[in-house]
Amino acid sequence: MVGAGHVRVNGDKAGKPAHKVGPGDVLTFAKAGRVHVVRIVAIGVRRGPAAEAKGLYDDLSAPPADPPARAPRYDNVHGDGGRPTKRDRRKIDAARRRVLD
Repeated sequence: MVGAGHVRVNGDKAGKPAHKVGPGDVLTFAKAGRVHVVRIVAIGVRRGPAAEAKGLYDDLSAPPADPPARAPRYDNVHGDGGRPTKRDRRKIDAARRRVLD
């Protein structure tokens, strides 16, 4: 990510993967469709478990937004678990349009 120019250190693009960072530096990067902002608190002395690594930085990012509302589930009124009829399909489509509008 650093080599492609997708990481910022204190607001400036990190020019190379070996860019030195230390306590107090703020990193900004995109991951999993969200922008993350972290402040380095301390530098680790060894490679250790994730729980230990989480103590080395503060996450300043906004909490993730709630996922969008989903269309209601449809239960086949006939109870046979098979394919919905044309009439049932029209009801399903109408319900989905109401949720998306």
